[in-house]
Amino acid sequence: MIMARRAPQTRPTCSCIIPFYHEGHRILTVLDVVTQVKGLSQIICVDDGSEDEGSELLRGHFPHVTVVELPRNRGKAEAIQEGLEFVRGDYVLLLDADLRSLEAQEIAAATAKIVGHPRIDMIVLRRFGAPHCKLSRGDVLFSGERVLRTEDLARILRADPQKYQLEIAINQYMMDHHKLVYWMPSSARNTYKMDKLGLKAGLAREIMMLRNMMSYRGIGAYVEQFLSFAKKRAPDAQSCM
Repeated sequence: MIMARRAPQTRPTCSCIIPFYHEGHRILTVLDVVTQVKGLSQIICVDDGSEDEGSELLRGHFPHVTVVELPRNRGKAEAIQEGLEFVRGDYVLLLDADLRSLEAQEIAAATAKIVGHPRIDMIVLRRFGAPHCKLSRGDVLFSGERVLRTEDLARILRADPQKYQLEIAINQYMMDHHKLVYWMPSSARNTYKMDKLGLKAGLAREIMMLRNMMSYRGIGAYVEQFLSFAKKRAPDAQSCM
């Protein structure tokens, strides 16, 4: 009796999307780290209508990275929507372009965890470098560093979150659909808008961003997420099976 030979199973792949707007050399610092991460099948950077030299610098330093340029500033959620059109991976790693103290091994650990354990629906990289966010749980709820399935991200974006609402929208989708979400530690920190724009303009932008986030399904959704979203650290390999 001749047994049919099974086709070899292919390991799921993970793409990376990094939206940016007027980040200049900061995105190069992020890419210096991200390009060292093993296991990423592609890196897509979306220029959200910048008027600086970011895209030109990026192409010169990282020619293998896909650069998508938008003609005008449309906000983070729409920039990621555009980047998603180029994604070929089964999973997507989302990263901010202004991160400091980013560690390649932490990103690699998060992508390996979710790719290797199909029961996990999302890993949020919790920003332990932002201690002032712990009271609001912003180090988890608002973290722009997260890995999730491409198909889930596509469904979330079809609900049309605006500008800075993407993280809150992702959290809510995961809760509404009873998805399994864990956090893992991250050393990364954002560059605050006050550092980019000055105290007055930066503070105004931070307030606008917070109001925009909280307008997604209202303050009740934030309270629900604060109380119950992603409360557990990712367990060891055996516990994930």
